[in-house]
Order: sequence, then structure tokens, then C-alpha cells
Amino acid sequence: MEQTKRTDVNTLGEFGLIEHLTSQFDAKHATTLKGVGDDAAIIDIGNNQIMAISTDSLVEGIHFDLAYMPLKHLGYKSVVVNLSDIFAMNCVPKQITISIAISNRFSVEALDEFYEGIKKACDFYNIDLIGGDTTSSNKGFFINISAIGFGQKDKVAYRNGAKKGDLICASGDFGGAYLGLQILEREKQLYLSDSNIKPDLEEQTYLIGRQLKPEARKDIIEQLDQVNLVPTSMIDVSDGLASELFHICKESSVGAFIEEKAINIQIEAQMMALKFKLDPVTCALSGGEDYELLFTIAPSDIEKIKLFPDVAIIGEVVDKKDGIKLHTTGGNIHPIRAQGWVHFEP
Repeated sequence: MEQTKRTDVNTLGEFGLIEHLTSQFDAKHATTLKGVGDDAAIIDIGNNQIMAISTDSLVEGIHFDLAYMPLKHLGYKSVVVNLSDIFAMNCVPKQITISIAISNRFSVEALDEFYEGIKKACDFYNIDLIGGDTTSSNKGFFINISAIGFGQKDKVAYRNGAKKGDLICASGDFGGAYLGLQILEREKQLYLSDSNIKPDLEEQTYLIGRQLKPEARKDIIEQLDQVNLVPTSMIDVSDGLASELFHICKESSVGAFIEEKAINIQIEAQMMALKFKLDPVTCALSGGEDYELLFTIAPSDIEKIKLFPDVAIIGEVVDKKDGIKLHTTGGNIHPIRAQGWVHFEP
């Protein structure tokens, strides 16, 4: 008897799997301006206005660990990571829906704490919670959030608009969230080996905060609007700076040249990386969960971007045949590898 072919999802990866599963779906409506393949779907609602819709899932044991993630922080972070996708389209989020699946180990009081974090995020980002669903789970905690935002049709920033000669810009700093996670994981393992050991977070408030309570870059979108600057492409950095750079380059059919010295890595992150015997630049490129914005701008907008206090020009868009490369502080040029978050484990 002929065996049915079985392809392991690990051979495709997250984005390869999405592309495989959705390749047969074509947009049937003219109002669908962008479907699968960007940070959010874009729907034309008329009069040069668009609606941006994103959805994301967080699974206990995969995306978060309640051994060190307080439920209030989890609620806050769950909202923020979804809002970041809307901001990455150069749009402003307005509403969210939340669906959760919970096991019977969660009390009403525990869920109150989780929703307190959601409320704080909604208040801070001026977002309305408009619905969702609650169901049971045989094991663990499952969270799904959809975010809805709005913007102007002629100001939406897709991933596929980068052109040769554009400047590559990045907000904030990188590697901090990953190193915060390393501290938390280390302390968890020590506690599991001896429950009498008290956690030592080494007063790393910044790094721990980058992991447990990240913020979406609403301020960057507001600043872009103030100076009337529309990025030629944009993406939020959730899976690692290198991985997101590859997405822009793939969608735009271009290459990239990045200056190592221009990548912002906080001194706390640099010191902690060395303590863990890790390369700070590798942490910045591949760590993930920074939720900063990576975008490209036309060279003519360089004077505008210089007005942004927390944005650095880190490189330039080049021809596709030139690849995606890093110019190190030592003067060497190396191909960049995308080693971001792996969603499917063997």
C-alpha cells in the first residue's frame, strides 16, 4: 500500500508554512488591498482611508512562561505585540478583540490580573476592547488577539516598497529583550534545582522590562506624521533585526548593507551578553522581541529623519545581487544570516 507523503512543518518554517497554506487563495474583492504577507491586512474603506487588521496568538510554554511572567504583564504584553503590527503599517490602532482558552488551574482572580494588564495597555494606547471569546483548554493558556487600526491609503508602509539607494533606519535599541529572557531563564533553572535560592536579577530593570513589559513605538508613527515622512517600507522587529531585514529585502527584491557600529545596543545589554559569553551584535541581530520599527526612507528624506531622537540610520538598500551584508567595526564584510525566533520545534 502506498504511503501518504508526510512533510515536517520544520522544513518550511513559520513563514514558509503560511505561504504554502495560503498560496491558492486570491483576493476576490477590490477592497482587499493587502492580504497575507505583511504585518497586517489592509482593507480599503473609501475616501483614501484604510482599515488595518492583524491577529496573533500566544501559547503558554511557547511564547511565555508563567514561572516568571506575571499575569498582569502578560496581559499588557499580549496587547502591545499586536499593536506593534498595526504601527508597522504606519497606521494607528483603535480596537482589539481577545479570545482566550484556559485550563481549570486558572481562577477568576488570576484572570482578573491578566485583564488588568490588558486594561492598562488599552488605556495607555487609547484602544477599545470590543469583543472576543473565552473557552476551555485541556492544558495551559492560549491567547489570541486581533487588532484593528486605521490610516491613509497613500501613507501605508508595506514591506515591499524598499528601493535601491534607500536608507535603512531602526528605532530604539536591540538585544535587550533577548538578554532579559536569558536572565529569567537562568534564575528559573536555579530555582528548579534549589527552591531555597532567591532570584538574582542583578538589578537589570531595563533588560527584564524589555522582556516582560515591552512597548510598541506609537511615538515613531506620530513623529513620521508630524514631519510628513512616509517610509518606503516598514516592519516591526519581533523575530530579530536580521530576520525582519530579510523580509523587507525578499518582499522588495533588494539587498541590504548594514553598518555594525550603527546598530544601537545599550551598554547594559552589551555587558550582559559578554557575561553570558554571547556576542552582543548577534544578540541584537537575532534576539527578537524588541518590538522596534525597522524601515526604509528615500535619500531625500534624510534631513527629516535626523530630527528623530531615537532613530538611527543603520545602512542602505542595495541591488539584490549584492546580498544582505554586515560591515563590521573591524572593517570586514560578512553575509547576514537570519537566525530569529523558530516557531516550530522538532
